Amino acid sequence: MSGNSDIVQGRIKEAAGAMTGNEKLRKKGRQDQAVGRVRKTASKAVDKVADKMRK
Repeated sequence: MSGNSDIVQGRIKEAAGAMTGNEKLRKKGRQDQAVGRVRKTASKAVDKVADKMRK
């Protein structure tokens, strides 16, 4: 779930940066989104391995 929250927070930061003209905030938002996507992917991989181990 934290991957999804990182993505949402990143989108909010990116939008706020765009509205205020703050390029640093926009970049931080994009970075947060990337971290969220990595966490989501890693979580899926861990779940798949755990499923295989249970069988």
